Amino acid sequence: MEKRAIRIGIDVGGTHTKAVAIDNSTNQIVGKGSVMTTHFAKEGVAKGVVDSFQKCLEENNIQPDEVIFIAHSTTQATNALLEGDVAKVGVIGIGKGGLESFLTKRQTKIPDIDLGTGKFIHIDSHFIKAKDMNERSVKTLIQDMYNQGDRVIVASKAFGVDNMSEEKLVSETADKMGLPSSMASDITKLYGLTTRTRTAALNASILPKMMETANSTESSVRSTGVNVPLMIMRGDGGVMEVNEMKKRPVLTMLSGPAASVIGALMYLRASNGIYFEVGGTSTNIGVIKNGRPAVDYAIIGGHRTYVNSLDVRVLGVAGGSMVRAGKNGITDVGPRSAHIANMGYACFTDSSLLEGSTLYHMQPRENDPDDYVAIRLNNGESVTITNTCAANVLGILSEGDYARGNDVSARMAIKLLADEVGMSVEDTARAILQKSTDKIKPVIEDLITKYKIERDQIVLVGAGGGAGTLLTFTANDMGFKYQIPENAEVISSIGVALAMVREMVERTLPNPSAQDIAQLKKEAKEMAMNSGAVEDSIEVYVEIDEQAQKVTAIAMGSTEVKTTDLMKNCDEKEAVSIAAASMGVAEDKVNLEATNGQIFVVTCRRGNKNQLRVIDKKGFVKIQRSDGNCLITTMEKSGEDLKKIWDASSNFSSEVRINPDVYVVCGSRVIDYSGIPEYKQVAGLIEAELSDRSPSDEIILVLAKNALG
Repeated sequence: MEKRAIRIGIDVGGTHTKAVAIDNSTNQIVGKGSVMTTHFAKEGVAKGVVDSFQKCLEENNIQPDEVIFIAHSTTQATNALLEGDVAKVGVIGIGKGGLESFLTKRQTKIPDIDLGTGKFIHIDSHFIKAKDMNERSVKTLIQDMYNQGDRVIVASKAFGVDNMSEEKLVSETADKMGLPSSMASDITKLYGLTTRTRTAALNASILPKMMETANSTESSVRSTGVNVPLMIMRGDGGVMEVNEMKKRPVLTMLSGPAASVIGALMYLRASNGIYFEVGGTSTNIGVIKNGRPAVDYAIIGGHRTYVNSLDVRVLGVAGGSMVRAGKNGITDVGPRSAHIANMGYACFTDSSLLEGSTLYHMQPRENDPDDYVAIRLNNGESVTITNTCAANVLGILSEGDYARGNDVSARMAIKLLADEVGMSVEDTARAILQKSTDKIKPVIEDLITKYKIERDQIVLVGAGGGAGTLLTFTANDMGFKYQIPENAEVISSIGVALAMVREMVERTLPNPSAQDIAQLKKEAKEMAMNSGAVEDSIEVYVEIDEQAQKVTAIAMGSTEVKTTDLMKNCDEKEAVSIAAASMGVAEDKVNLEATNGQIFVVTCRRGNKNQLRVIDKKGFVKIQRSDGNCLITTMEKSGEDLKKIWDASSNFSSEVRINPDVYVVCGSRVIDYSGIPEYKQVAGLIEAELSDRSPSDEIILVLAKNALG
């Protein structure tokens, strides 16, 4: 029998650590392994990672030499910061002298960092002039810092992003002395010395803990006979090799939510949406825009950092949230969950145990309100009513949904509560889910506003075992379409298994030239290769923020030469069908406006608007806009033709002009220039991005109108 190629993804959740094995040629799940998350083990959550991995191999007859990729998400960085399991950090500020030294000394003198939990990262700040630096002077300074209790070193130089030589000298000297270190300019290339230094200090504070965990995990994986590189999920949705993680562990923060959205995107055929990861205790909510998850700078303990992670909002309402009630009705739902109260769900309880049961109110934890609802069963044990119970009563969970339970038991339990609050069983269940939805709706509205998502393009996407419980009700309440991908309960593990390497270079550059952009792309590509991506698989796209004078190059690539599509290639007929379904119209109402055989642009005229969808060869909706135009042109004529349709795609009023978003279809790529405001910038970027194309090569210009306000 031919040897399989298996990808393994492991997600560390609050309750369970789940491993999933995926056949690389078919993307079918061929094995699963789940263990309780090992929060209290000597090795920490790393033990659960290894245990779930070994269980997945053993129970599904997977041989170690069949594994071509293994990656895991981690809560270690987040937990270390939340719990204050951090090292004392010594910061060495570096400046040239004069006014620069004065400013550098002040801006690198970072106060102790409040982690917002009553815990602190303690900082010891020092300064040295660049001209006084040599290996001996640096070694003496580091030894003095060690004697004062500093256990990890940060080097932060004014304008270090332009020349890192002094930071490297500090780092190399610390390494020779056996001390871990971080270079501020290695974490981010953005100016802003204070924020850059603080971000490096955060990274440094968790280095000892993370290196210990990473070494333990890696050696345990190696002991099973698996020899491929161990990859770690990052908070921005990519993966990096464990050796890179040992240098920049802070990038792994929020890797759990990142895993869920990457998994959802593997099955999602829409490019704009709000995704939910619904667990038992909390729900993570974030944005997918233009087929990518929204990324923002993480805020830790109220401090802004240069750590990129998914822009995720965490709510204390989920599938297992308990109900609070009084004589006048449902008071609240959550934040306490059945898991925290050490109770089961009524809907997963044998209905015979609910015969003769009684309702009572309780206090799950000290200082909690005492009106949480619980049910004493006829055997003396207790269960509770949750959002999942309410969803089972209302029949909104599809067949085979992970949250489907015993609807008879759910109805019996909620009948006890309904009698107390004077409502019908259905109205009581509806009131429970409405209370939960009312907490979710403002978050969705805020994300829609922040990322300027067109409401008619939004799809709510569910992940996690409780997705059907809250997603369905919320979507119906807000009038949005929704999708719950197959295998939603292990979608995070799937996301880890299928994730790509993602690296980002950001730099402060006013009026960047084509040469500036080319250099940034080169740096991003090299970083992606260092993190395990194969060169031929890497694509780099560029974003420009004029207001912040910031340019970002993002490189994404696979860890193998040949990547496998998730589904068969899409033809014209299927592309038209997908676009029509996305627009909610019959197929004869849409037009195939342009195609190069790999990408399809489909439009539908509605009133004075031209709805537009761009479908890729896998059938994914890469772009969905309510009003847009497209034009087939050549590289030689692209600047001239872009100018022709630029004005036609802009919106005007008496006082303001809103320029369009531009996308370029070239081969199998859809290059996104949305958010770049000026024609000259877009034209220049097209020329820079596609400089390797011949003048006669065809491309498709896609322009989408933006609303006036």
